[in-house]
Amino acid sequence: MPPRPSPVPAAAAAAALLLALVPDARAQTAAADSVRVAFGAFVDGYYAYDVGRPPQRDRAFAGGAPFTTQPARHNEFNVNLAFAEARLEAPRYRGRLAVQFGTSVQSNYAGEPRQGQLSGPSVQQYVQEAVAGYRLAEGLWVDGGIMFSHVGMESWVSRDNLTYSRALVSDYSPYYSTGVKLTWAASPRLTARLDVVNGWQNISENNEGKGAGLRLDFAPDAATTLSYYNLFTEEAGTRLRTFNGVGARVARGALTLLGQADVGTQRRAPGAGGHGTWYGLLGVARARVASAAALVVRVERYDDRDQIVLATGTRPQGGGTVANPAFRASGASVGVDVSPTGFAGTPRRLWRTEVRGFRNRDPLFPDGTEPAPTRTSAFAATSLALTF
Repeated sequence: MPPRPSPVPAAAAAAALLLALVPDARAQTAAADSVRVAFGAFVDGYYAYDVGRPPQRDRAFAGGAPFTTQPARHNEFNVNLAFAEARLEAPRYRGRLAVQFGTSVQSNYAGEPRQGQLSGPSVQQYVQEAVAGYRLAEGLWVDGGIMFSHVGMESWVSRDNLTYSRALVSDYSPYYSTGVKLTWAASPRLTARLDVVNGWQNISENNEGKGAGLRLDFAPDAATTLSYYNLFTEEAGTRLRTFNGVGARVARGALTLLGQADVGTQRRAPGAGGHGTWYGLLGVARARVASAAALVVRVERYDDRDQIVLATGTRPQGGGTVANPAFRASGASVGVDVSPTGFAGTPRRLWRTEVRGFRNRDPLFPDGTEPAPTRTSAFAATSLALTF
């Protein structure tokens, strides 16, 4: 019989292999648990002039509801939005905490529900995002907290949008939500997101229902993104609200195009029967006319004839009050953007000037120079934004 191999060399080889693998295993574990924290800040200061010259400088309806969240003040130098953030990034964890202030914050969070003693905008408006996430599998994340909404084609941060002031379709759909989201990078071209939230842009709950919505982003090529999003919630008690939207963004050379169409419905009050409807349309074109300058043009339409999302309130007339007509307006704007560092990526310094106007079907816009509302409204704004 041939001699049996000695167990000593085999054991030594196994031990050597184990010792060789241990450092690699430790390195892999350390890499998996490595955490990177990055800090940043942003400030957007502005001056705006409204042709209606509101006597108290708030660019608002007679009923008190602002029709755009920015710029919110007339003939005044102020801060539109400023925030400081901390981002946590790791292979298995992520998170963002950002605190904010500014006149757009006051305007946008004015409708935050007040329920009990521990809710309302007095504190919540200062939290832009407070969200933490965990990776469940490759390309699959679950996040929870106060977070940016999944609907629409524009950002809450003016720097990230093609136009300085946000479109009507953006101002009258949620910018933020509170709940849980599941994000899945299904492929390099397709990303899906599912949200379960308190409701239609609210941190504090105002009824017993919850909302749910889906977003799909498809990129057929590096220059094009096609999006679909929806949201189903219970609002005004137990009345079902549905919301659907589609959008597209295309960047070809010096030209960037953006389009968006939204439509929503809500069950009418008990006894009224049926559903009310609203819709919004948006088209934006930005053309770089130089390496550091761009021209931006926008057209838009927003129609909320049933005053579901945009209730215009009442105004005094003849010793009593009369309901304001619905917001059924078309708008347009033209702007010039200047960025010394160009428009690729995040512009660190951005000077923007914009002229924007609206025309409503019926007299609605308050005018400090006229005793009655008018059909038209316009403003001009200039802004300097810095990213740190």
